[in-house]
Amino acid sequence: MPTSILVIGSLNMDFVVQVDALPERGQTVSGSGFVMLSGGKGANLACAAGRLGGRCRMIRRVGRDVFGERLKASLADAGVDTSHVLATEGEATGVALIPVEAGGQNLIVVAGGANLRLTPGDVEEALGSSQGGLLLAQLESPAETVEAAITRGRSRGMTTILDPAPARPLSAALLGAVDILTPNESEALVLLGLRGSAVSIDEAAVLGRRLRELGPGTVLLKLGANGAYLTDAGGGRHFPSRRVEAVDATAAGDTFNGALAVALGEHADMADAVAFANLAASISVTRLGAQASIPTRAEVDALRR
Repeated sequence: MPTSILVIGSLNMDFVVQVDALPERGQTVSGSGFVMLSGGKGANLACAAGRLGGRCRMIRRVGRDVFGERLKASLADAGVDTSHVLATEGEATGVALIPVEAGGQNLIVVAGGANLRLTPGDVEEALGSSQGGLLLAQLESPAETVEAAITRGRSRGMTTILDPAPARPLSAALLGAVDILTPNESEALVLLGLRGSAVSIDEAAVLGRRLRELGPGTVLLKLGANGAYLTDAGGGRHFPSRRVEAVDATAAGDTFNGALAVALGEHADMADAVAFANLAASISVTRLGAQASIPTRAEVDALRR
């Protein structure tokens, strides 16, 4: 039986607009093709895990509003257990503003709302007496809640996976309790106190080793169109991505993480899990939106034949 997956993270309603080019500071640009889509990094992770066949449960807070109800329904449709998605008095459901330019690159501005009210107590209650499985977290939650989730999950025998986004410096206690760290290029650089946003394959090998020295046992550096670079106790290995015509990169990293958890939950080895995650992410970038872009298990399996 597949191992259970627990996701701690954000639910946001995404407001997406297409632009020819992303605006500079102070610039106004014309947009088109506005859509309102279910999103949030945590919800995207859970949706990906559920849609790809994982046994997934979500812990999160939303407002008592129509956006919160719509987000819960979207997760339930993907097969995710939403019994610990909690309604919060006095706070609106989180939202994200996302301009997307031709070629798929984007900017994201998040107003966290009820997401910022998730507490360590909420996590402890949801964990209950559970032992084992996988725990996925990201950083659109209060820092103390993320650290509590990772450290308490680790103490219960869970494999802990952290997507360090939005990028910020992290404590040694948190990083030391992470089994698998999955930054993208800019997030990896922030964690190491470096400048920049793009990373070559050779640089990925160096960054992976340096990130492992911070505590995580395994580092999976997501390289966008260049795939992923795995660094663990056995050394380093590059996993190229399938070449596609990208439309929108929103939630590609979340799809990667959700797919990785599903494969590991099905007891795949790390190399096979990364290959599966790469395939799922390569499909997601060919579609507009966050959860709307996440593929089904049948779509990913069709590419593996």
